[in-house]
Amino acid sequence: MDLRKYGPVLANRDTRRALLLGFFIRVPMWAGGVILTLHVVTSLGRSYGAAGLVSAASTVAVAISGPWRGRLLDRIGLRRTVGPSLVVQVVCWSIAPWVGYAPLIGLAALAGLFVVPTFSILRQVIIRSVPSEQRRTALSLDSSATELSFMAGPAIGVWLATSWQTGWALFVCEMAAVAAGLVLWLVNPPLTTAPAGGADAEAAEAAEAAEAADATAAPDAEDLDTAAPAPRRAIHGLVTLPVAAVLLAAACSTLVLSGTDVSVVAALRSFGATGSIGWVLALWGLGSLVGGLVYGAWHRSISVFWLLTGLAATTAPVALAAGVPSFAVLVTVCGLLCAPTVTATVEQLSRLVPERHRGEMMGWHGSAMTAGSALGAPIAGFAIDRGGWQWGFLVVSAIGVVVALAGALAPRGRRRGRPGGGARLEPAALAPGLDSVPGAPAATLEH
Repeated sequence: MDLRKYGPVLANRDTRRALLLGFFIRVPMWAGGVILTLHVVTSLGRSYGAAGLVSAASTVAVAISGPWRGRLLDRIGLRRTVGPSLVVQVVCWSIAPWVGYAPLIGLAALAGLFVVPTFSILRQVIIRSVPSEQRRTALSLDSSATELSFMAGPAIGVWLATSWQTGWALFVCEMAAVAAGLVLWLVNPPLTTAPAGGADAEAAEAAEAAEAADATAAPDAEDLDTAAPAPRRAIHGLVTLPVAAVLLAAACSTLVLSGTDVSVVAALRSFGATGSIGWVLALWGLGSLVGGLVYGAWHRSISVFWLLTGLAATTAPVALAAGVPSFAVLVTVCGLLCAPTVTATVEQLSRLVPERHRGEMMGWHGSAMTAGSALGAPIAGFAIDRGGWQWGFLVVSAIGVVVALAGALAPRGRRRGRPGGGARLEPAALAPGLDSVPGAPAATLEH
């Protein structure tokens, strides 16, 4: 591990600006979710289940919008994509705090469809702004900044909702998010190194096509950026089989995380320590923050599937906790691989997809993580209802281990199955197991 790796990354002005913008954009985003729940429960007098439906409507809309908004970023650029989103956000959140329950669901869903794709934008900026060998370190810093914003946002949201009327708290928080999006629109950071159009863009596309042809003949195992565009069977557009495997790992990672989140609450209620939920979750986030920083400074990259295996495997022992102290320690330990796992999915996808399509792929990545998060909570909840809080941790852990081991072992099976001892490795076989390529880079966390 070499912490000096962070020096050149932080010396890059574009990277520093993206990390700072990311923190201030995400704080009101996390705060808004908490305030929205409290608004439905307190001001509208509804149940937590009803509040969950509002969040679910927004979450589904965000998942649907991810690839669409990402594709717009690739085709028409940041300002033309973000500008209309800001208008819709202002209109929706100027009305939503003052309406009844049913209109609130519709407005939250509409706002979700036109959400500013900040995660996609900022990750593209960070990937573009650093050399390939610094990509994992830079994305790990973004993961750490996300953890800090996640630790600050909900606390600020609760403070606002308890200090003011929840309607005004929701309005102020969402307008702060719009203001942050406006700053992003004004700064307008470039998302790719290639021009958006003209002869240079055509030349870049021709170069990528040439790279693809070369990769099919003799892929370079040490640089997946050149091997990634090689022709492979596509499931849907850009989603090739290797890409789908990484997206599945991304979805499974948030399935484990959201299931852990629900299980933490259930466990602490069972211990009679409901007041400890906040600081225990903060310790979980702290573990992820530390893990992300360590992974960014690590001397080599690790396959996303082995990281997912570790994340899932360290989640299961939390079920052995006998009280709050041991529970807090085990939760902190299982948080250590949260940020590295998500960082690895982003970095690996960035090497599997041509730069001109990176926005759309980051959108697919966000949708995969949203889908995993939406599945993890009910799966863990069902297990908790049937067997107690311990089974929430055990079930999501088991799912994570099975998916991760399947992804990690599949490439080796494909290589063994190729006829002839000297047969070459296709990029499709290399991609899911980057740790099998010596020195190959592979590297953030949204809860």
